[in-house]
Amino acid sequence: MLRLYRSPISARDIVMNTHQMELMKGTLDLLVLKTLALEPRHGVGIADRIEQVTRGAFQVSPGSLFPALHRLEQDGFIRGEWSETPGGHRAKYYRITAAGRRQLTHEKRNWARIVLAIGQILAER
Repeated sequence: MLRLYRSPISARDIVMNTHQMELMKGTLDLLVLKTLALEPRHGVGIADRIEQVTRGAFQVSPGSLFPALHRLEQDGFIRGEWSETPGGHRAKYYRITAAGRRQLTHEKRNWARIVLAIGQILAER
């Protein structure tokens, strides 16, 4: 699950976070593809990078990340290869494919339309 964290947390925040998490589920593929567009990474590295770039606002659980990676790989948007980490552990490193770069462009356009539409609704008087 992709989690959006804020603090302090009130009962109202818990309800809001549930709704925000539902919205954010649809962005996981976009975040993964964007992260891999920069450089190949293993699963934990992808999750760590998303958390780092968002300054801890988004934390991706393994239970959400690894099914997304599997799905993206099946769709041909990423390719995974087993390799050894600098620490000597075996891990699957993922890299974006040409089809994945096209999908990333498509997803970024969709996201821009969503942001524009929500902005228009919020600006309505």
